[in-house]
Amino acid sequence: MSAVTPEVTTPAPLAPRHPGRRVVGPTAFGQDWARFWRLSWTLAITDFKLRFFGSALGYLWQLMRPLLLFGVIYIVFAEILKVGGDEPNFGVAMLLGVVIFQFFTDSTSAAVQSIVMRENLVRKIDFPRMAVPTACVIEALMNFLLNLIPVFLFLMLAGGSVSPRWIELPLVILLVLVFLSGCSMLLSALYVRYRDVQPIWDVVMQALFYATPILYSLSIVIDKVGITAARILLISPLGAGIQQARHAVISPQYASPSEVFGGMVYDLIPISVAVATFGLGLLVFVRMAPHIAEEL
Repeated sequence: MSAVTPEVTTPAPLAPRHPGRRVVGPTAFGQDWARFWRLSWTLAITDFKLRFFGSALGYLWQLMRPLLLFGVIYIVFAEILKVGGDEPNFGVAMLLGVVIFQFFTDSTSAAVQSIVMRENLVRKIDFPRMAVPTACVIEALMNFLLNLIPVFLFLMLAGGSVSPRWIELPLVILLVLVFLSGCSMLLSALYVRYRDVQPIWDVVMQALFYATPILYSLSIVIDKVGITAARILLISPLGAGIQQARHAVISPQYASPSEVFGGMVYDLIPISVAVATFGLGLLVFVRMAPHIAEEL
């Protein structure tokens, strides 16, 4: 009787490993748009409520901030330095410019570190990454709409009246919103990899503040420097937005960007800058979103 030789089974070869291959995570918007907007709104509302948690005055502080700031600006620039000259309601015009610029500052400043500040959430939960900077934009928009209340209040007290030109204000807000959304997406994505973004952006915001006609009138720039300098300032969507808002809300004596440029077709310049910034921010964030957890 012959011995039975046991069959030897050769194990299947293991799949090759790629230790250097990057792990792909969730995309920027995810697969469900309703979930994306719901998460963005929830994050924005939560941050908005936490801002005033434990405060005695609560949400009234959001209205007090522009009021106190307006008082300082009006006394120093409008009464002491006489910056506005013969411009109508220049104190209110300055407040409007400050509020619009603060809208831009609130969104971008919060967005820079937004992804890193939510590192535990990003690492552990599968959710659309774009919801984080979008929540910063939504919260800034809520603050901005509240800050507009003192602007219209002071305008009425200064003798202003409701005008059909006010219908232009939503378009101005849309222009600024598109621009700051692009900046917020770009900054939040770049800061994950390059931590020098924040100090650089702080310097950029200071430069933008003084390069935007906020504490001074555009007519002063035209008188002192020339029309070319005024047109350069209006290339920025912030400068064009503030000037158009003053023209629409305060008085038509504030020249609109199209009047300064010499034609409505030139309004496409700041609009193109805003759209290009939004497109660049969207492109960078979408490309980096799947690898954000790995970069952290």
